[in-house]
Amino acid sequence: MSSTMNRTSAATVRPEAGWKSILECAALEVFQMMAGADLQQVPSPPDEPSGQHTAMVGLAGALCGMLTIRLGDSTASKLASFMLGGDAASNQSTIRDALGELCNMVAGNFKSKISTLADHCMLSVPTVISGEDYVMEAAEPSEGFRVALSLDGQLIWVSIVIHT
Repeated sequence: MSSTMNRTSAATVRPEAGWKSILECAALEVFQMMAGADLQQVPSPPDEPSGQHTAMVGLAGALCGMLTIRLGDSTASKLASFMLGGDAASNQSTIRDALGELCNMVAGNFKSKISTLADHCMLSVPTVISGEDYVMEAAEPSEGFRVALSLDGQLIWVSIVIHT
C-alpha cells in the first residue's frame, strides 16, 4: 500500500450537523475567489436541484462520497467568463473545465475546514455532465445535504452525498 493511502486510511469520519454551513461557506469563498462572483444564500429553495450542468468530485478515505455543483447554461457561461475572460462562454469545453475546477476547489476548501478530513480524504478528478434529463442516485446507505445559492437570481446547487 502506498504511503499516500496509509495517510488517508484513517478512521471513517461521520458527518456532523455543522457541515452544511461549512459547505455553504466553502462554496461562497471559492466562487468569490475564483470567479469574483458574490453569491447570495437562498433560504427556501425549490425541492430538487435543476440545471443543464453538473460538476462532480468524488471523496475517498476517511469520508466517502461525492460533492456536486449543478447549475444552468447561462450561469455556467457567466462563471466561465468571470474566471477565464469574455470569450470563454462561447466554448463548451472551456465552460466544463471551469465548472470542474470550481467543484474541485469547493471540495478541497470544504475538506480543509474539517480537521479530521483535511489530510485523510482524497479527491477525484472532476467530472462534468451536461444535460438535464437524469437522476443521480447514491449507493445505500447514504446521507447528504445541499445548499442553494444564487447568482443574479439564477440558482446554483452545491450538494454532498456521503456513503455511511
